[in-house]
Amino acid sequence: MKIKAAVVEKMGDPFVIKDDIDLHEVGPTDVQVHMVASGICHSDEAIRKGDASLGYPVILGHEGAGIIEKVGSEVQNLKPGDHVVMAFYADGLCDKCLQGIPTQCRNYAKYNLSGTRFDGDDHFQENGKHISDMFNQSSFTTTTVTNERNCVKVDKDVDLRKAGPLGCGYITGSGTVFNTLKPRPGQTIAVFGTGAVGLAAMMAGKISGCTKVIAVDIVPSRLKLAKELGATDAINSKEEDPVKKIQELTDGYGVDYTVDTTGLPAVMKQAIDVLAQGGTEAAIAVTPHNLEFSTWNDLCTSDRKIIGVNMGDAIPQIDVPRLLKFNKLGMFDYQKTEKFYDFEDINEANHASVIGETIKPVLIIDKDYKPGE
Repeated sequence: MKIKAAVVEKMGDPFVIKDDIDLHEVGPTDVQVHMVASGICHSDEAIRKGDASLGYPVILGHEGAGIIEKVGSEVQNLKPGDHVVMAFYADGLCDKCLQGIPTQCRNYAKYNLSGTRFDGDDHFQENGKHISDMFNQSSFTTTTVTNERNCVKVDKDVDLRKAGPLGCGYITGSGTVFNTLKPRPGQTIAVFGTGAVGLAAMMAGKISGCTKVIAVDIVPSRLKLAKELGATDAINSKEEDPVKKIQELTDGYGVDYTVDTTGLPAVMKQAIDVLAQGGTEAAIAVTPHNLEFSTWNDLCTSDRKIIGVNMGDAIPQIDVPRLLKFNKLGMFDYQKTEKFYDFEDINEANHASVIGETIKPVLIIDKDYKPGE
């Protein structure tokens, strides 16, 4: 089957939309998805420019939403016409999956980051030559084939144009708070970087009952939005020292939790420095940078911790519906971070994300889609 897809030919190249890409046929546990929309994530840009690699050429995209057109012979829970949000793949069979931690699936890298399908075959080809995939889905396409375990079924009244980022950015930020840090009502949190992931973490802190939800960024418009979405305080770290300000806001104690989404060494260090005794920093950015700190002075003496979190320790089939419920209650207004772009304008949309002009660009792939149909 021939499809249209946005291809990155080699490291650092812009996206090129091609209409002659060969798509793998539907296997027994696969579904074929007609793509409606896809978010653009920082991870896509990291791979495009070479901070990480799946091999080139590559078709990126891992925040897809669409409508199932065809299912394999062994698919049990999905059927043609179902609306789905796509996320990462986990086999469901290893000890980590059976413990309910699919983000730690023993074969996570093989299934999501190898550049091939979970069975080792090429997901995409052009003139018989391999093209790498991403997360066993590659949503920068008009149609894709993925595994049923990649999919989260959603109600047809969910606007698929807005729902794709629920499969990565939003569950990563919110899941880091809900699933990993698990703040108790009355505790405090500061989020460094108010992009889509940071704002999702911040909203999760608010929902969890944190009495201080502090947003730190250098972009005034993002800080304004953070306040609209529930931040109790917003700090422009270009204008004032966030460490000193957070100490002032917490009676000199610091916060119980921090989330860093910037990946910048100086900021990650600030996220440690503002922790109260016994506090924990979650460092979740995709970054080529390293962080230097003193394990004794920065951590041990105050019983602090720094942890890495993959995909918010999420179970997409649980976390995505939970976020949609919070959204209906007006508690997780993720749509305020999004801006729509035509699929053909993918390079413009990606650039807007890189320079901070747009928090969450969403590519509209099916312009004829009508929500609720």
